Amino acid sequence: MEWWIAYPAIGVVAGFFAGLLGIGGGSIIVPLLVGVYAGQGLPRDQILHLAVGTGMGTILITSVSSVRAHAMRGALRWDIAKAMTPGILFGGLIGSSLTRLIPARAFVVFFAIVIYVAAVQTLIEFKPAASRGLPGPVGMFAAGFGISVVAALTAVGGAFMSIPFMLWCGVPLLPAIGIAAMIGFPIAFAGSIGYVLAGLGQSGLPAWSLGYIYVPGLLGVTVASVLTAPLGAAAAHRMPTRRLRQVFCVVMMVLATRVLWKVWH
Repeated sequence: MEWWIAYPAIGVVAGFFAGLLGIGGGSIIVPLLVGVYAGQGLPRDQILHLAVGTGMGTILITSVSSVRAHAMRGALRWDIAKAMTPGILFGGLIGSSLTRLIPARAFVVFFAIVIYVAAVQTLIEFKPAASRGLPGPVGMFAAGFGISVVAALTAVGGAFMSIPFMLWCGVPLLPAIGIAAMIGFPIAFAGSIGYVLAGLGQSGLPAWSLGYIYVPGLLGVTVASVLTAPLGAAAAHRMPTRRLRQVFCVVMMVLATRVLWKVWH
C-alpha cells in the first residue's frame, strides 16, 4: 500500500469533523495515525509517541486558522490568553519532554483515559455553572500549566479542559471557545518543540522524522484538514450536529480502545 495516500485521507476526516462539530482534530488524528504507522511497520514502542508528536504538529498549523475565524467574530479575550500563556509554554515543554520517560503501555493507557473523558464530556455537553471569578497570576499560570501538560501528552488541544475552566470562572461560552482556540497555538508550539527534542537521538525512528514528528504524516494530514475544515463548518448549518456529535464521541472511544489494544498487544 502507498502509505502516503492515507495521510491526506486522515486529514480529510479530521478536518471535516473539526469544522462540523468544533472538536479538536487530534482526538481522531492520533488513533488513525497509530493504525497507519502500525501498518507501515514502525517500531511498536514508538508508534504512539510519533502519532501524538505528529498530531501536535498539525494543531500548531491548524490553530492559526481557528484563531482567525474567532477573531473575525470578535470572540477573543487576549487578556486571559496572555495570562495563561507562560504556564502553557512551560507545561507544553514539560509534558512533551516526559514522553521519553513514560513506557509505551503507560502512555497509551493515559492517552485512552483522556480521550474517554473528553468524549463523555463532549457527549453530555458538560458546562459547569459559574461559581467564582478568574484567579490571579499564579492561578492562571497553574491552570495553563495543567491544561498544557495533559494536552501535550495527548495532542487533544486542551479545549475539553480550558472551556469548562473558563465557564467555571464566569467567562461566557463564546469567549471561552475563542480562548480555547487561542491557547491551542502556544500549547502546540511548546509541545511540538518538546516532541522534537524528546525524539532526538532515539534509535529506530523512521526516515523523515524530526524527533517524534513524522514529517510526511504532518504535511499530508495538515494540508487536507485545512482544506476540508471549511466544508465541515458549512455543513454544520445544514446537518443535525447534536446526533452527529453523539456518534462522533462514540467513535472517539472506539478508536481510543483500538489504540489501547494495538499498542498493548
